[in-house]
Amino acid sequence: MIFVVRWFMPVSLLLTFIIGSFLGWIVILITKPPPHLRGLIVGCCAAGNLGNMPLIIIPAVCKDIEGPFGDPENCHKYGMGYVAFSMAIGSVYIWTYVYNLMRVLSNSPTEAQPSIESSYKVPLISSKEEEEEDNHKVGRWDRFKRRMVSLSEKVNLSTIFAPTTIAAIIALVIGLIDPLRELIIGSVAPLGVLQDSVTLVGDGAIPATTLIIGGNLLKGMRSSGMKKSSIAGVLVARYILLPISGVLIVRGAYKLDLITSEPLYQFVLLIQYAVPPAMSLAYLAGTITQLFGTGESECSVIMLWAYGFASVSLTAWPTFFMWLVA
Repeated sequence: MIFVVRWFMPVSLLLTFIIGSFLGWIVILITKPPPHLRGLIVGCCAAGNLGNMPLIIIPAVCKDIEGPFGDPENCHKYGMGYVAFSMAIGSVYIWTYVYNLMRVLSNSPTEAQPSIESSYKVPLISSKEEEEEDNHKVGRWDRFKRRMVSLSEKVNLSTIFAPTTIAAIIALVIGLIDPLRELIIGSVAPLGVLQDSVTLVGDGAIPATTLIIGGNLLKGMRSSGMKKSSIAGVLVARYILLPISGVLIVRGAYKLDLITSEPLYQFVLLIQYAVPPAMSLAYLAGTITQLFGTGESECSVIMLWAYGFASVSLTAWPTFFMWLVA
C-alpha cells in the first residue's frame, strides 16, 4: 500500500541521482581533474547517504512533541517506514545506475592501434550491403535474440545483482505482500525469529561501516592527487545545489498535487537531497573504486571533507526543511 500511495519517492530518488550526476559532470568540466578520477567525482555527487543519516535524523526530529510532525510514536513509525523504503530503492539505484556510470567514466581502455596489414584490407562488400543481406536472410526474431545475447554479454549481472540489491528486492517483496509480512514481521509472527536475527546483525552495520570509513580516511590522509577545486566542487554540488533543486522539485510536486500535504513525507523527500556522500561513498570506495584500482585515496579525502561539512549542512538544511513543511 505504501508503494501505491508514495509512488513519488522512487521518482524523487532517481532525480537525486540524475541531478547529482549532472552536477558532478559540471564539476568535471570546471575543475578538469585527471581522467581516472572523473567517475569518482560523478559518483560522489550522484550517490548520497540514504541509509544511516536518515535513520539518525528521523528519530531525532520525531522526539519533539511540539514539532510539525505530530505524535512522536506515529512519526517514528511512519518515518522509519519511509526511510526503509528509500534505503531499498536507493540501494538498487547505486548498484545499477551509479556503478555503471563510474565504470564507464573511470575505466577508459586505450584504443588499439590498427596493424599495417589490417590498414590495407578493403572490404569487397560495404557494411550496409552486408546488413541488408543479413536482414533478408535472418528474421526479426533471430535478430532480436542476437541483440539480447550481445547485450547480456556487455552487462555484468553479478554487479547489478549485488548482495545489497538482492537484500533490497527481498525486503520490498516481504513488505508489499501482506501474508509474508505477517509471517515474518511483528512480535507475534510465527517466523519472528528471522526478524530478530536480521535486526541483530543490522545493528552492527553502522559501527562496522564506520570502521571501514576510518580506514579509508587514513589512506586519504597519507597521499592524494585530488585537486582542492574538485573537492570544493563536490561539496558545493552536494550541500548547496542539490538541496536547492530538491526544494524546487518537492514543493513543485506538492503544488501540482503529485504528493500529499503530509509534513513528514515531504521532510523525508527533502532530506534525500541534503545527505552527504558518506556511507554510500564507503561502498564505492570499498568495492567500485577498487575494481578499477584507481581513486581510492582520493575518495577518502572527499569523505574526510564531506564529514567535516556534514555537521553544518545537516543542521542548517533540516531546520529549514522543518520550517518549510510546517
